[in-house]
Amino acid sequence: MPKPSVLSKAELIELTSDLKIEAPGAKPVRVQFNPESLKVTYANQLVTKENQSAQTGTAAMQHVGKGTTKLAVQLWFDVNHPSSKPEEGEAPRDVRDLTTQVAYFITPNDKSDPGKYVIPGVRFQWGSFSFTGVMESLDETLELFSNDGRPLRASLSLGLIQQEIVAFNKGQGMTLPKSGDVSGNEAAGTVALTTASAGSTVQSLADTSGKANGNWQDIASANGIENPRLLEPGQLLNIHATARLSI
Repeated sequence: MPKPSVLSKAELIELTSDLKIEAPGAKPVRVQFNPESLKVTYANQLVTKENQSAQTGTAAMQHVGKGTTKLAVQLWFDVNHPSSKPEEGEAPRDVRDLTTQVAYFITPNDKSDPGKYVIPGVRFQWGSFSFTGVMESLDETLELFSNDGRPLRASLSLGLIQQEIVAFNKGQGMTLPKSGDVSGNEAAGTVALTTASAGSTVQSLADTSGKANGNWQDIASANGIENPRLLEPGQLLNIHATARLSI
């Protein structure tokens, strides 16, 4: 008879303040219930160049500062669940005895540098998913109480952040027209793109636009389209583009 598969549980692992190694002697905090979803948000910091007004348009915002990646997770804890009972000692009677282990990661301490309070690093690990950063926010909601007023169940909304963007390294997303193949002096992002619908071709889009002079072969070449009669639904094209001739 095959053995039942073991459910992998997500863990919060304490790291040193430089986020490079696990903190010596620290024990991972294992969740009671795996989250239903993980929300990852990527954000770039757009800044203007020196001596250039922020009102000068798209070109003034092309300088990008260091980006951030954020992870949003919701966890639940319940003292009535069998997993809350430790192997030794008494079972917790207050759910905050469990959530305190998570709140530790947002609590400043002075272990690394006496007199200077820092937030411990943390790695959220769940199977093949791993996120390293610091805990930026923590919302705790007490949801169930005993007759004598003890909180028995709680939900925690965690916000973790890291000061870089590392996810886009596998070529995700659709391929946009190459700006080097398009004539004109328009700044990037200022030309409206046309979205191909199911069954459309480059020729039909050119005819519909009324501004392409019917030269759909040139449009296909400028947009890097090999088969102008086979467009994927949702594919973006610059109908106004014209291919540059190599000399």
